[in-house]
Order: sequence, then C-alpha cells, then structure tokens
Amino acid sequence: MKFKNKEQNKRWIVIYAILAVILLAVYYLLNLEILDSWDKYIPFLKKFTLSLILISIIFMISKIIGRVVNSQNHLEGDRYNLLRIIRFISIVLSLIVVTSFLFQNLLAAAATLGLFSLILGFALQAPITSFIAWIYLIFRRSYLVGDRIQIKGFRGDVVEISYLDTSILECSGDYLGNDRKSGRTIRFPNSLILKEEITNYSGPDVPFIWNETPLQIAFTSDLQFVEDCLLKASLDDFKERYPQLDSQKRDAWKPAVYFRINTYAWMEAVISYPVEPLDTTGRRNRILRAALPVLNSAPDKVKFPEGSLR
Repeated sequence: MKFKNKEQNKRWIVIYAILAVILLAVYYLLNLEILDSWDKYIPFLKKFTLSLILISIIFMISKIIGRVVNSQNHLEGDRYNLLRIIRFISIVLSLIVVTSFLFQNLLAAAATLGLFSLILGFALQAPITSFIAWIYLIFRRSYLVGDRIQIKGFRGDVVEISYLDTSILECSGDYLGNDRKSGRTIRFPNSLILKEEITNYSGPDVPFIWNETPLQIAFTSDLQFVEDCLLKASLDDFKERYPQLDSQKRDAWKPAVYFRINTYAWMEAVISYPVEPLDTTGRRNRILRAALPVLNSAPDKVKFPEGSLR
C-alpha cells in the first residue's frame, strides 16, 4: 500500500509539473502581438492562467511533501493524518487563489469570505462541528487509523478518518459472539467524540490488552498441574508470536491463573493473558489447542464436567 502511494504521488507530481509548464507557456504566449485583437480579453486570460499555474504548483508541492511523508517511518495513523493535513492546506490555498481571481483584491475577498462563512456557520452547524472535531482528533490523537476503538456502542477497527466522519470495520456486533470482524462498516460523525467516551484498545505505548479464558474443572483436580499447563501454553504462544521482545519487556506481560466458583457449582480455572486487540480470538484458540491435549492426557489429575452435569 505504501509503495502504491509513492507511485501515485510520483505520477501526480509529473502531471502537475507538466501542467504548470504548459500554463506558463500559455501565459507568455498571451503577450504576443498576434493576439492584440483580443486586448479586451487578455487581462482576464492572463489572470486566469496565472491562477491555474499557482494551483498546479500548490498541488505539485503538496504531492512532493506527501511523497516525503510516505518515505518516512511514521506510524500508519500518523502518516494518514499528515497526508490529510497536507491535502487540506493545499485545498485552502487553492481556494484563496480562486477567490483572489474572482475579486479585485484580497481585502474584498477576505470580507466576502467572512460574510459567506458567517452564513454557512448557521446553516451547517453539524458539519462544522464535525470538522472542528477532526482538528481535535489530529492534535489529541484520541485514535488513529488501524486502532480498535469503542464509542457509543460501536466497536471496530478504524479504517478512515475523513474531515467530517470516521469509518470503522465492525467487530463482534449483532451476529458474532467473539471479536472477529463482522464485515459491516460503521460511519459516525466526528462530532460524536466531543460528546461520548472513547475506548481505544490499541496504541504504540500499550500494544496489549488483558483478556481471560475460563475452563470448568472439578474440585478434585490437581490445581497446580492445571495452572502450570495453562501458563506454559500462554507463555509458549507469546514467545512464538513476539520473539523480538526482550526478557524484561516479556516479564511485564506475564500471564496469570486464578480459580473461582461458577454458578453451576464447578470450579473455573481462569487464564489471564496479554493479547493484541486484533488477535483476541486467535490467541484464545491457540492457548486452548496447546493446553487441552495436555490436560486431557492426565485424567487422574484433571476432571472436566461431563454427562448430565455438564
């Protein structure tokens, strides 16, 4: 995806550069004596051509800066936000150029824009609030593209943060009992973040959240044996998935086992372990696949609910 963006930026840089050169040539061709019969239209054409040249240069520079941003080792969410800001600034500068073309001077343009903005402020309160919330998101970094979040009952992975709304790929939802993606896209206005609590399950500083999986066992089971099996399954999977973590960082995310009595009068052995938000279901399955064969192979030490008592 990153390589594709670089190629697209390169293509647009070339297009805008060629367009600027062509328009510059047209601007100077308008000074030729052969066009003297068009004296009445020449000033307008010159100003129009100059405006297009400036707009081409603005977008060319924005693509160059975007190419530089894509070449840096930014987080995906940070890169996305930077590119959005660059695009927004280029659009604003282009609008200023267009307004200057339509009016005789910048003072008149500013006055007109101010009056126009005041009218729009009353008519478009909701979109303007969402746009302000987007600016808040950029600086506050409440969530980034790729994060798993929950807001007002919606939970999913952020795939787009536009100027007015946010799109997430829903996980869990009405038809699933786990954290797998449901396939549905949820869009909500950015203004929602100014009124609702946001839960962010992801982030570079805290890459893991804690999850737990219970197993029902009999009171006569060997609790130490059960604890050792569950801990080993969790630790082995963690080491395999994150070999790059040194022992000190790994110690900060050690799993734990505790026991409790459930409502059916059986004991529960609960393994609590760290997991990346997008891997909750997969990690639980891997731990169970590793632990259950060992537990089942020792029926004298571990007894599970069975028959009518299950």
